[in-house]
Order: sequence, then structure tokens, then C-alpha cells
Amino acid sequence: MALERYAVLKGRPTDRRLAAEGSTHYHIRVDDDGGRDHRVAVNVQGSSWPSAVEYVLDADFDHPVTARLAALVPGLTAIPRGQGLDYVRDGLFDRSHMRPLPATRPGPDNDLNEKIDRIVARAIAEPAAMLYVFGEPFGPDPVADHGFGFMPSRGMHNIHMNQGSPEERFRGDNGTGQDGALLIAFPQGRWAALFLKFQSQAWQTDDATGHPRQPVQARRRRMRV
Repeated sequence: MALERYAVLKGRPTDRRLAAEGSTHYHIRVDDDGGRDHRVAVNVQGSSWPSAVEYVLDADFDHPVTARLAALVPGLTAIPRGQGLDYVRDGLFDRSHMRPLPATRPGPDNDLNEKIDRIVARAIAEPAAMLYVFGEPFGPDPVADHGFGFMPSRGMHNIHMNQGSPEERFRGDNGTGQDGALLIAFPQGRWAALFLKFQSQAWQTDDATGHPRQPVQARRRRMRV
């Protein structure tokens, strides 16, 4: 019971596509410094009601995981099962700050599309910025990527909490230490981080399976990247 693959992608963000009306994903094009492009598909809307995705965007992220990430080589780094990010157990952010936000709505800077685009556009404009994407890799597939047109199509998805899902169709993806996120390293040692969660996902999860459970005190654990 877990994602089939789990990894962190390190690379330079070079382009982006906002989710259009009715679309569920914001897309980022990433160059891994090895001649390979990747499309990062970030959920901005859920497929079930309530569809608004919960988020925390920390523009001044400070956590020990950043030191280990900086040492990674560009490209994909596979992470052993259960040893990646964990929203419940790792103290990555204050969960009381997480709020649901619609993917799109009229007006400036008031939907999830725009919140994500502000920090990603800043990273694209800063040549020294580096993007770290936690999630599940897909591809390579011998077709043109439907978001950016490069070949072969490859990338990352499940860039969100990957535990606590009660719906039968998603229970097979539940697991601990395998949550998705976007982290961005800017010059002068500054970091930003985006964490996403569907409203249906439970905070109290089983330490072994990641399935929802009755509220109890979750134990903290060490992670390895």
C-alpha cells in the first residue's frame, strides 16, 4: 500500500502553464541539467467534492531537510519506501495554516493558480534558483508531452499529501514518508515551500499503512533523503 515509485526531482524551472477553467493541474517545465525535460503536474483542484485544495505556501521555509536537498545532484533521486517527506510526522509546517482555495476565480491573487504562479515565476526569472519536486515520477513515454511538446514525455505527479485518503480508489496510494511537495532554493540560502492536501484526506493516519485512523497522537520520525 504505497505509491509505486517515489522520488525527488532537482532541476531548473523554465516554463509554466496555469490550469485553465475546469483543469485540475498547474504545470511546470523543469530542465534536469542532463538534457532531459520534465513536466511537473501540480494539483490545484480535486476530483471529488469538496474540490478546493488545501495549501500552505511558506516563502521563508526553514527545515533541516533543505541541507540534504542542496547536496543532491540534478535529476531524479529515488527515495526508499517510507523515508521521504511526511506531513503528519515531520513538522514541515503548522497545519493550522493550511487553507482550502479554489483553483481559479475572478480577481487578482485570490486563487491557487495565482499563488503557485507567483513563486514559480519568481524562480524561473532567477537563474540561480533550483526547484525540488517530491512526488511520483511518470514516463518516459515515446510521445510528445501534452503540456510542453518535448519528447519523450516524462515528469512528476502526486505533488501533494499521499496518505489519509478514505476513498477506495485512492487507498492504494496511501503510505507514510511519501508525501509530495515543491521546494525552491533561492540565492543567499533562502527557501520557499509549497504543501498541498485534499480536503478529504485525514490528518490522523496509521503509522504502518498511512490509512486514516481514529484521532491519536502521531509519533514523529526521522526521514532520509
